[in-house]
Amino acid sequence: MSDEVDLYAYERALCEAGYGPVAGADEVGRGACAGPLVAGAVILPPDLRPTGLNDSKLMTPAARDEAYEQIVKTAAWAVAVIPAADVDRMGVQEANYEALRRAVAGLGIQPVFVLFDGFRVPNAGVPSHAVVKGDRLAACISAASVIAKVTRDRIMTGLDGTHPNYGFASHKGYSTAVHQAALQRWGPCAEHRMTYANVAAARALVAATTPLPAQDRAEDTIGRFVGQNGSRSALPVQGELRGPGAEEADADTHVEAEAGAGNDSAGSAEQAQAVQETRGARA
Repeated sequence: MSDEVDLYAYERALCEAGYGPVAGADEVGRGACAGPLVAGAVILPPDLRPTGLNDSKLMTPAARDEAYEQIVKTAAWAVAVIPAADVDRMGVQEANYEALRRAVAGLGIQPVFVLFDGFRVPNAGVPSHAVVKGDRLAACISAASVIAKVTRDRIMTGLDGTHPNYGFASHKGYSTAVHQAALQRWGPCAEHRMTYANVAAARALVAATTPLPAQDRAEDTIGRFVGQNGSRSALPVQGELRGPGAEEADADTHVEAEAGAGNDSAGSAEQAQAVQETRGARA
């Protein structure tokens, strides 16, 4: 291999061999001790080359946002959100598998082949291959990492307003020194993963001296920020490859979502569940 990686070589080779369309899938938030685990899946159209595309962790926030907007405008994409309480219940590895499976299943186009970042995903339902450091080597995985990270970062920034004591907007739920100090002072909130050792220790420490407040439901608080998955609050959390008439279809979707807004709030448990299933939920 040359020093310059061809991000599109994997998809091109698979499609030439008859395995297209090819989806990439990646997750973010596995190492955080607060907030959801979020997975993204993307099928890039042949003519799309998102600006500055790379491993989302290596991109600046502005670059991620620019690539994100390009991807959601013209690619097939889906996200899956596993709330902190479900990460605790399932265990982080199974939650990771489940998020990736849901994201792939949520695509509006059925992929023939899936490239996963880093490790094999059992029972994916589609022929697949794990690519080590795939978010730096395969464009579809890089795009999935951007979708997942931008979605999760926006959720965590929104949750900072709901739980202002923890600094979620800055550290996004990872175990920084600032976050750990807040945990030891305030104890965990509904967005923390109670099975993580540092969270359990902080909970025990604070509970020994101060009654902990009643917790709201993590899935409800996540649901309030689903609308941040796009440039418009009514944008679905699932996208299809774009074609003629796409703008008109978007306008119809926007009107339909607004018509239903009076019946279900963005923070409802039902909507949060729909987001987890990536079946066209609307904020």
